[in-house]
Amino acid sequence: MIILDLQDRRPIYEQIAEKFRMLILSGALPPDSRMPSVRQLAMELSINPNTIQRAYMELEQMGLIYPVKGKGNFIADSENIRKISRDNYLQELKGLVKKGKDLGFMEEELIYIIRGCFKEGSR
Repeated sequence: MIILDLQDRRPIYEQIAEKFRMLILSGALPPDSRMPSVRQLAMELSINPNTIQRAYMELEQMGLIYPVKGKGNFIADSENIRKISRDNYLQELKGLVKKGKDLGFMEEELIYIIRGCFKEGSR
């Protein structure tokens, strides 16, 4: 499920949080499903449980998981995740539009390209 890249310069907890974030936002981990326990995941990845705990804290702060006392951590409801996904998508799109403008694309060109991508995606 989670594979760490030891060549990555980011801290391990960030890598773990990012991998879970992608799994949650893609729908691979359904809402209200239980996350692996901190201890279990630490043993599987052969890392300190505090590292896992820190990754889970990040995910909780993002609103992607929620803790249940004595039961563990669970995936947040789909409405909240859908909102986070849309917000992330809009941020990426704004960045791409800015980059396109910086490269000299005109507004009409970008709209034409987006329409073409939209049509391709519905096939």
